[in-house]
Amino acid sequence: MAVAGDYAAAAYAQPQKMSCIASRAMVREAPRVDAGAGSELLRGEPFLAMEVGGEWAWGYCGADRYVGYVPAAAIGAATAPTHRISTPSGLIFGNADVRAAHVGELPMGSLVVATGREGAFHVTDIGFIHHRHLTPIGEAAPDWVAVAEQFVGTPYLWGGRTRSGIDCSGLVQMALGAGGIAAPRDSDMQLAALGKPVETPKRGDLAFFRGHVGIMIDETNLLHANAYWMATVIEPLELVATRSGGDQRPLIGLRRL
Repeated sequence: MAVAGDYAAAAYAQPQKMSCIASRAMVREAPRVDAGAGSELLRGEPFLAMEVGGEWAWGYCGADRYVGYVPAAAIGAATAPTHRISTPSGLIFGNADVRAAHVGELPMGSLVVATGREGAFHVTDIGFIHHRHLTPIGEAAPDWVAVAEQFVGTPYLWGGRTRSGIDCSGLVQMALGAGGIAAPRDSDMQLAALGKPVETPKRGDLAFFRGHVGIMIDETNLLHANAYWMATVIEPLELVATRSGGDQRPLIGLRRL
């Protein structure tokens, strides 16, 4: 769950700032691998640990204050990232050569520490990453809607924030983040925090439903990750708002950033 109000500070120790060291880690409601997950922590993102014991750590994500449990093995000492993955997947190589061994990959939004450059590759704390897959932190994508469009076809996953699986508010958060706009994690909080109400949609407007959100790619079509199709799709806003048996009705309103 996201932190709507701070927990009683006197009840807990000072949070310990850490960073995710796994490629990604689900943020779960309880310290069990079968517990529900409301969000996902990506490599390099900060995690404020309130309690670490055994195999699990409890705390909140530094970017959006989303509270939950992550595997203790997925977090480590805090880092100072310099770059973020700006493509759906960023490949990690063993050497500064496109023919070198592919040793891993990171999802969009992951944060890394670049310490140098060898040709077309950045030397990072986890290997060599091509400069086409990285963007300096603080440099925003010129068209965040185009970033969101790269997720078309991604499976729907409650709590997901990556090309492997994403949910409606995760799609909005990741796309806006690439454009340099911070967004809360959940759709109800996004409705409260983002944009101003408008009547007629245009590209880049956010369409809010009961427990759901999508992105207008033009005046009539909505891009959204949804459980109806179990995928990220583009379809007419009117169809989504009137679909019998759909989980997105009714349309609450449009917000323009």
